[in-house]
Order: sequence, then structure tokens, then C-alpha cells
Amino acid sequence: MKMGKFFAVLVLLTFGFQGSAQCDDAKKNTKELAYNDVEMAQADIVDVAASLEDFSTLVTAVKAAGLVETLKSDGPFTVFAPTNKAFSKLPAGTLDGLLKPESKGTLSNILTYHVVSGRVMASDVVSAIKSNKGEFTIKTVSGGKLTASLDGDSVILTDESGGISTITKTDVGASNGIIHVIDTVVLPE
Repeated sequence: MKMGKFFAVLVLLTFGFQGSAQCDDAKKNTKELAYNDVEMAQADIVDVAASLEDFSTLVTAVKAAGLVETLKSDGPFTVFAPTNKAFSKLPAGTLDGLLKPESKGTLSNILTYHVVSGRVMASDVVSAIKSNKGEFTIKTVSGGKLTASLDGDSVILTDESGGISTITKTDVGASNGIIHVIDTVVLPE
């Protein structure tokens, strides 16, 4: 199977076709292919994000911050990845300003605030929230903290500034970690 078709199948399976028996068979086949496909085994967090159009702004920001090599390293990492739409919620001009060379340090701090050391699955986050009376503090690579809580079945992240983001997709796998998709950029204090 060509790489482009494989990514398309993987994306469809990961993002929502989880109910039917046919889909269960397809997921099993995809899992087997992933173990047997050397190229797929090398798809790190950056490569996975770059293969999905909804993360083009994030990939541009990662490059501008000089974090590509870090996020391509062994990790493992868990990334709370803002979509393009999440970046568009920032005040007008903010993203353009952050992408300038003189803002590299600030941009790096914001992006590493979206990264956690280790491979943290969605079930781990939910269990931690439930085990800690409804809230769980997550230490980020930047040294900041996010507070995870539940709103119904959704995991909510509250940043140090009081901003709220919802995790909309979970457990997108990569060779060096996990991606959880979020609908709003979280910001450190």
C-alpha cells in the first residue's frame, strides 16, 4: 500500500470510524501494517502532524521555534496539538508576531507548554482525573502546569491563565509518542 493511502486509512480509522465490525477489521489490518511497515514505524510526531493538513500552522510554528529536532527525538512525548482553527482563535496579529525570529523564545515556551514527557494515553488522563477528585495537574516540558478535568465525556485543559481547551481527538500514535488534538491554544502564565 502506498504511504499516502496508508495515512488516509490511518487518519480515517483514528478519527472516528470506531463502531462497525468492518471498521474493527480495518483497524486490525492497519495495526498489522503499521508493525510491518518500516516507514510507518519511523513516523514521529512531527511527520504525523505534517501529514495532516489541520496541523499546518502547528508545524510552521514548530519550525519557527526550532523544535523540529526535539520533537523528532526518541521521546516519548505527549503533545496537546492545537489545530489550525485553534490558532485562528488567537487575537489578530498574535501568531504573525510569534512567528518572527525575535519571538523564537516566546514561541518555544508556548509550544513546549503543549508537550508532556512520556506517552500519556487518553485513558491515563481520565483515570488520573477520576483518582484525584475531578482534577489532575499535568507538568509540561516548559515547566508550566495544565489542569485536566472532565466536562461530561470531554477532557478539558485549563491553562495557567485560566484559558480552556477541549481535547477533541485522542491517542493519535507516532513512533515517539502520542498526539491529542485540542481546539484552543493553551498559554502559560
